[in-house]
Amino acid sequence: PGVLLVFYASPQLIEPHVFVRVAVAFLAACLIASSYYVLNEILDAPYDAKHPVKRDRPIPSGLVLVPVAYLEWAALAIAGLGLASLLGKQFFAASLALWIMSLIYNVRPVRAKDRAYLDVLVESVNNPLRLAMGWYATGTDLVIPLSMVMAFWMLGGFFMAMKRFAEYRLIGAEQAEAYRVVFRRYNDVRLLVSASFYAVAFGLFLGIFLIRYRIELLVIVPFVAGMIAWYIHLGFLPESPAQYPERLHKQRGFMVYMVACVCACILALHVDIPFLHTIFAPTETLLGAGRG
Repeated sequence: PGVLLVFYASPQLIEPHVFVRVAVAFLAACLIASSYYVLNEILDAPYDAKHPVKRDRPIPSGLVLVPVAYLEWAALAIAGLGLASLLGKQFFAASLALWIMSLIYNVRPVRAKDRAYLDVLVESVNNPLRLAMGWYATGTDLVIPLSMVMAFWMLGGFFMAMKRFAEYRLIGAEQAEAYRVVFRRYNDVRLLVSASFYAVAFGLFLGIFLIRYRIELLVIVPFVAGMIAWYIHLGFLPESPAQYPERLHKQRGFMVYMVACVCACILALHVDIPFLHTIFAPTETLLGAGRG
């Protein structure tokens, strides 16, 4: 999304050499994210062994030599950050921040993963960091809008809270506490309430961005609200895909709806709707016109 937003704001950047930068950035992002998840798998193995599904993963089931996994973690980080360093200070800073977050999330003494609510906020900050990586992959000098950063952070918080909610419903209170320390502070009500908070915060920051930068994007608000509602519904399903986002593509109805959302967004970016500018004009402007 960061790449597409920059291309919309600065169409002059749509050049062959920029696509090469973006391709290198994409590879760097994949390597750094892979390093992140290797560490996650290593340090979660004792806990995953108590999960009815995750216990069959390679490390908990004893199929992986842990020292070799640590070598893979380091090699992926060095390769990813090395590539990131070729793309400028801003892209490298965002990439390094993403990798550092893996340490904060997984490694003691902090290990945010074991701290209620902080686990969601720390993991979901990866959303705006990846947004920033895409943004600065283009080589733009534009500053990324804070409202969009916050919107992506809160959207990530919503997805993570629903993931925790779906996990809790699947494995039950007693087994959930054995699987993950943080579930000692969570229950289904608290998780659903926190997901609602993140969803509302996401909507507010998204609204600020839409009003500030492209008011025509207001037409996507019902689509976004529908996406949030549908995702909550998915969180209640048995074997919920909210636990395993990589399986979302199997939810055909949801994926078709997401395509419709993207199409609506593209149209709103390129079709002007003048009356929206009148309806949502600042109050001062309207009052000034009335006095005149």
